[in-house]
Amino acid sequence: MTHTEPTHAESPGTEPTYAQATGTESSTFQKGTAMHAPGFFHGRTVLVTGAEGFIGSTLVDLLVREGATVRALVHYKPYAEKGNLAHLLDHPQVQVIAGDVRDPGRVLDAVAGCDTVFHLAALIGIPYSYDSPGAYVAVNVTGTENIAEACRRHHVRRLVHTSTSEVYGTALTVPIAEDHPLQPQSPYSASKIGADMMALSHHHAFDLPVTVVRPFNTYGPRQSARAVIPTILAQLHSGAREIRLGSLTPTRDFTYVTDTTRGFLAVAQCDRALGEVVNLGAGEEIAIGDLARRLIAVSGQDAEIVVDEARLRPAASEVHRLLSDNSRARTWASWKPEVTLDEGLSRTSDWIRANLRLFAPGRYAV
Repeated sequence: MTHTEPTHAESPGTEPTYAQATGTESSTFQKGTAMHAPGFFHGRTVLVTGAEGFIGSTLVDLLVREGATVRALVHYKPYAEKGNLAHLLDHPQVQVIAGDVRDPGRVLDAVAGCDTVFHLAALIGIPYSYDSPGAYVAVNVTGTENIAEACRRHHVRRLVHTSTSEVYGTALTVPIAEDHPLQPQSPYSASKIGADMMALSHHHAFDLPVTVVRPFNTYGPRQSARAVIPTILAQLHSGAREIRLGSLTPTRDFTYVTDTTRGFLAVAQCDRALGEVVNLGAGEEIAIGDLARRLIAVSGQDAEIVVDEARLRPAASEVHRLLSDNSRARTWASWKPEVTLDEGLSRTSDWIRANLRLFAPGRYAV
């Protein structure tokens, strides 16, 4: 199957505001519908790791709108690329810090003085994890340990660690609740299981205030070509008449990026979620083949879907079904998804059409 795990990929979008980047000029937090206490993050210093990534940069935008002072930890790049935080480089509420979560000293400095830490930095591509599993352990497991230890030493109010629905593997029961067995069906998912356990161990052993958020497949503007929705849309908007994908039968639960980032903020202030895992998903599933057909319709293009064997996962590594039980997020944090799949796909299609230069539709990105 084409890689569908979208959690922390970096892609160089350049949208100037949270509302524009996410396809809506109105705030997600309309009066009467806010999923967290109004003004909770105003004036607080917050660290976001993986801040230049897809979800990370959208979260930074939202935190700025909420009045937070944001410390954005990004991976050092020795070239002049603007990236997803270009519009915030001179913003008085944002401090961009280059660093690596594998560097404990740099992490310790980054965490100092922070009220809340959102840990999103991770190595995420599933296909690449088959080639370089050791790198995933170093970044995802050791990096998380460095973050957790720095949070412990600096007495942060809350560490929100980012997991992934891939840790569940193929659903044994649906919908998938947080107590579903964990199944390491790829080196990537194994490394994320290790990272989750490392974060939670610091809660149990050291009383560190940790919450693990487990997003299902997040999508939207700024997502990289490694994920299935940009893969399909980039091919469509480049004029391809054949859309090349992996397996078409697996199902996924897709959540629009603004809903996911609202969930992060809601869970970060929920005391019931201390030491717990909280799913963030829409609670609806769609097969990849059906998703592709819907995207063809949304794009206004005409194309045939073709299975490309180079994009198939190893048979025992394929995750055939993911469908979230989001009851904890709804009842504990008063969160619910607000953007429908059709609306989210339309916004994402528009963004990819406008930013097609960022994609290489003819090349399979691992």
